[in-house]
Amino acid sequence: MIILITAAAVAAAALHVLIFYWESVAWTRPNVWRRFGLTSQEDAETTRTLAYNQGFYNLFLAIGTILGVILYAVGLVGAGLAIGLFSVSSMLLAALVLVSSGKGRIKSALVQAFFPLITIVLVIIEVVTATP
Repeated sequence: MIILITAAAVAAAALHVLIFYWESVAWTRPNVWRRFGLTSQEDAETTRTLAYNQGFYNLFLAIGTILGVILYAVGLVGAGLAIGLFSVSSMLLAALVLVSSGKGRIKSALVQAFFPLITIVLVIIEVVTATP
């Protein structure tokens, strides 16, 4: 089960690194800003600073998730679970916030929430079914 949990957590982190790249590095490229629902280059330029900042939040969540995986792998199980679960839970909650920003964001929120939710569900299954 730990392999599945790790794979889901790493996939969640990878997706958030990609979102960081789009928001903080490539925001003003038309194929990127269109993906986020903007309608003009002017809008992309206007929101560039906001996207740049938001991208780093995604990067920090990815780093937290990877740190959790690493700590777990080196035997610091409690710390790894705590940091990793906090990070993927934050990703999941951010997806819920995205849904609250408008119906047009549901697909993006589902993509953003998928791997964090899978990670959390698998951890819960692992904890509930673990033998003492």
